[in-house]
Amino acid sequence: MLALLFFIMGLVSWVNSVLVPYFRVACDLHTQLQSYLVTFAFYIAYLVMTVPSGFFLGKVGLKKGGMVGLWILGLGALLFIPAAMTRSYALFLVALFTMGTALAILQTAANPFVTIIGPMESAARRISIMGICNKLAGILSPVIFAAAVIRPQDQENMDLIKAGLLTGEAKEAALNEMVRGVIPPYLVLGLALVLFGVLFYKSSLPDINPNTENKTSGGDTRTSILKYPYLILGIAALFAHVGSQQISISTISSYAESLGYSMEASLLFPSYTLSCIMIGYLIGVICIPNFLSQQKALLICTVSGLVLSFMVLVLPEKASIWSLVLLGVPNSLIYAGIWPLAIRNLGKWTSLGSSLLVMALCGNAVLSLLYGAECDRIGMQDAYWLLLPCFAYMIFYAVYGYRIESWKKQR
Repeated sequence: MLALLFFIMGLVSWVNSVLVPYFRVACDLHTQLQSYLVTFAFYIAYLVMTVPSGFFLGKVGLKKGGMVGLWILGLGALLFIPAAMTRSYALFLVALFTMGTALAILQTAANPFVTIIGPMESAARRISIMGICNKLAGILSPVIFAAAVIRPQDQENMDLIKAGLLTGEAKEAALNEMVRGVIPPYLVLGLALVLFGVLFYKSSLPDINPNTENKTSGGDTRTSILKYPYLILGIAALFAHVGSQQISISTISSYAESLGYSMEASLLFPSYTLSCIMIGYLIGVICIPNFLSQQKALLICTVSGLVLSFMVLVLPEKASIWSLVLLGVPNSLIYAGIWPLAIRNLGKWTSLGSSLLVMALCGNAVLSLLYGAECDRIGMQDAYWLLLPCFAYMIFYAVYGYRIESWKKQR
């Protein structure tokens, strides 16, 4: 049941990578910054709604909260219908924010459950297994979206619009017809999510209280969650990770298109990256903890990520995009490495700590928007400099930050 939940979360999350170039044409947007509001609207909900989601789950329980989260996700999908009928970019953004709110609830419930359902030293393996389900959906979602939404006539019209050969009323009519292609798949998705919400609630999945399951060791009596440095530093590390990963995936279609690939070909690049992430997850399932500790895997992945990010900047464009694809391999295990190191031994603070870690997923929103602004300022390839400080900080956390137990000077 949890695997299905992570699959669904991946299906609705990773399609954003193809919505960016799609809406840029369909909604007649004129800057990269405007188009990356898609990612911002979706992921800023993690910042706004995660702590309320934690309190909500504490009141209604994991299973009922999961059902409500799936229903809200379905509502967000159904909001695509009036947005498409009116070709309103603002309404599309409202729909995406609604879906992000639902994901905040579902992530707050699912991540701690996977972490504490077994031994902490093998948590990265369980997260990797869930990640395989999530990224498998990510591989499929661009392909499904391209097949279900972009018809041959739409591709022809997009090429004509880009060439400036379709203007005025003819252009508006073509865009109206194009954007309505999202209605059938999102109608089916919305209804399916409502149904799965009921099945989730009726399933045999047990409720687990993370505050009692993840006990603090050694009689820890800290009076505030802010007194756990490894958690606070881990939140920043997770912010840097998800933001840099989102940049590498959600921007790659637009980058490929700027290099001369057709829209149909460019929409497949997120699937290439997610395939690399899948390879990394499989390595994690095999190697952690049998051959590699979670911390060692995290260090290897962060250093590799920094090297590949540098290659994205300095290689010729046609080669740099494949460095961006290969970033998927080290990116795969960073989340699984940070989460258990940051949430360990929080005791009664586990639920709140989990909520704060999920809030860090707003890095997807913030860094994507920064990337869009940098694209307009210095160009797409040079804007990838944002990856470098992200990976540098993650290396700090993997080497030293996770070991800091107190803000007082270590002796």
